Amino acid sequence: MIRLEGVTKRFPNGQEALKGLSLSVDDGEMVFVTGHSGAGKSTLLKLIALIERPTSGQVIVDGQNTRRVSRRKVPAYRRQIGMVFQDHKLLYDRPVFDNVALPLIIAGVGHRDASRKVRAALDQVGLLRKERQFPETLSSGEQQRVGIARAIVSRPKLLIADEPTGNLDPDLSLEVMRIFRRFNEVGVTLLIASHDIALIDQLGCRRIALEDGTLQQQADEDPVAEYVERYEAERERDQWQ
Repeated sequence: MIRLEGVTKRFPNGQEALKGLSLSVDDGEMVFVTGHSGAGKSTLLKLIALIERPTSGQVIVDGQNTRRVSRRKVPAYRRQIGMVFQDHKLLYDRPVFDNVALPLIIAGVGHRDASRKVRAALDQVGLLRKERQFPETLSSGEQQRVGIARAIVSRPKLLIADEPTGNLDPDLSLEVMRIFRRFNEVGVTLLIASHDIALIDQLGCRRIALEDGTLQQQADEDPVAEYVERYEAERERDQWQ
C-alpha cells in the first residue's frame, strides 16, 4: 500500500526532515510510526498525503507514484486517503453531520447517498445521536471521533493519523485506538504517528521508529521472538567460548 524508496525531504532553510528513508507498509496492515519530536513522523505523513513533496526519492501509494500526480490532480488523490489530525480541524460553526459530510460534498456525492454514508460513519464511532450538535458542545474525545468519522466516511483503503491521541487521557486514547483497530479488521490500511509507546504496546502492531529522519527500527514487536533470538545468540556465543 505504501512504499518509500530513498526519500529525502529538505526544507528551504536547509533542514533535512527525512534522509534517504526507505520503508514499506503492506495492504491491510496497521503500523505505528514512533520517534522523538522532530524525528520526521509528521513529514512522512505529509508526503503520503501530498501536503509536501520529496526533495529526492520516490513515494508510492497504492501503486501510484506521487511524483506523477500533478497539482490539478492532488484533490482527487487525497480523496482516496482518510486523514486524522491531533487538533481535529473541525468547522465549529457547523454541526457534526455537516463536518462529516464535507468530503462527500466536495466530491459531489448526492444528498441521499451522502446522508446514508455520514450516518453509517457516525454510527461506527458511536456518535449517531449527536449528529446535530456543534463541535464545541462535545468533549475532546468526541471531537476526535468526529474527525475519525470524517476521515472514513468516503471508505478509503488507507487511513493516516498524526498523533490522534496526543490531547486525550489514557482511557480515551485506548478507545480511539480500538476504533482504528476495528477499521483495520475490515481491511483498511492504517499508518499512525504516535509517541505513546505504552499505548502502542497494548495493540501489538508493527512499529517503525524514526530518529533524525532515518529508520531506526522496522520490526514486529514480538517480545517472545526477541527473547528466543537473544537466547540462541547467547548459547552460540557460549559454545564458541
